[in-house]
Amino acid sequence: MLKLCNNRGVALLLPAYGFFSRCLCNFAVDFKVVLRLFSNTIMDSGFLKGFLVGIAMVCMVAPSVVAEDADVDYKPQIHGTFRGRYENELRDGYGRFQVRNARISAKGMVAPSIDYFMQTDLCANGKFIFLDAYARIGLGRGWRIKVGQYRMPFGVGIFRIPGDYIFSNRMFLAKQGFNYRQVGAQLIFDTKLDELPLTLEGGMFNSASTVNHSVWQNKYNFAGKATLKAGDAKFGVSYASIIPDIVRINAFDLFCGYKAGRWELEAEGLLKNYAHHSYKNSWAYAVSSVYVMPVRCGDFNALSFQGRFDGLTDHSSGTANDLGQLVTNDPARNRVTVGTTLSCVHGPVRADVRLDVEKYFYRDKTLTPSGTDDRIVAELIIKF
Repeated sequence: MLKLCNNRGVALLLPAYGFFSRCLCNFAVDFKVVLRLFSNTIMDSGFLKGFLVGIAMVCMVAPSVVAEDADVDYKPQIHGTFRGRYENELRDGYGRFQVRNARISAKGMVAPSIDYFMQTDLCANGKFIFLDAYARIGLGRGWRIKVGQYRMPFGVGIFRIPGDYIFSNRMFLAKQGFNYRQVGAQLIFDTKLDELPLTLEGGMFNSASTVNHSVWQNKYNFAGKATLKAGDAKFGVSYASIIPDIVRINAFDLFCGYKAGRWELEAEGLLKNYAHHSYKNSWAYAVSSVYVMPVRCGDFNALSFQGRFDGLTDHSSGTANDLGQLVTNDPARNRVTVGTTLSCVHGPVRADVRLDVEKYFYRDKTLTPSGTDDRIVAELIIKF
């Protein structure tokens, strides 16, 4: 705490926290009005025209970025993550070995202001999955434009990559709550708020499945996010409007994270509202903490202990059944996860040996699907 008070950047933490608190209070008071406004705006074709015109204006007004070629490395960079594991469900004793990820990515620069990124998973539980392919152009004055297929700008913990996972299994918020990659374009603006780094992102995306990019459509997904860093603290506010089938879903996300010495604390909450009262509001939430300490154990040089409490209420994916109705795809549940990780860290490369124990709490135990109950997970992770 003394470190927090002595850091000038973090000294502005309380005003920033008050700002986000006031936004949250205003959102709670005018919730119905906000939803009606967003729905009317998004469904209005004039909004789409304005969005596209806005992108064109930024591209024309913003000056191009000039940099020396000598400062740019044009060689492609190859990175990857391997995760092999064994899981055992304690209820019935069944287990399984998995290659959970064999992910490969390539990124690089083609000009001082232009970069690219491509990523695929060669074995995600035995399946080949194409994940990301995008390019970005710097427009100057903190502006960038991003085009391609990638994760929509929504949430903070959701963006943690497999090589940086704290727990073997993702939180419900990131897996069931909001897990969307789409094809589209977005604007990114990096600026400062009272000398604190602030990033604003907003984009428009296809609503059709990423399996087929050839589908013509007149309904789109939208997402926007604001991320503020204050020393060792980080705040995020996100909004998204998606239409995975026949019903539009409006989603809101709040995030707060803080690092203090060897401790790292995070909390995130998600609210999903389904248009026309087609399904009740769904909530997802997660609170986690990690303690990391240096050790000497052969090639391993770090040991961490982690704990998490997360959960969600009854949740629908937004896909209608044969009667045109939304159904519960994920029953309400809570979970407590505790674990430990032994790590070998050398700059950008690392190896982790992790052991997690998960305890589930269902509101209705009769709805517990097979493979979603108390379990133990042992995992080996390689990141390069």
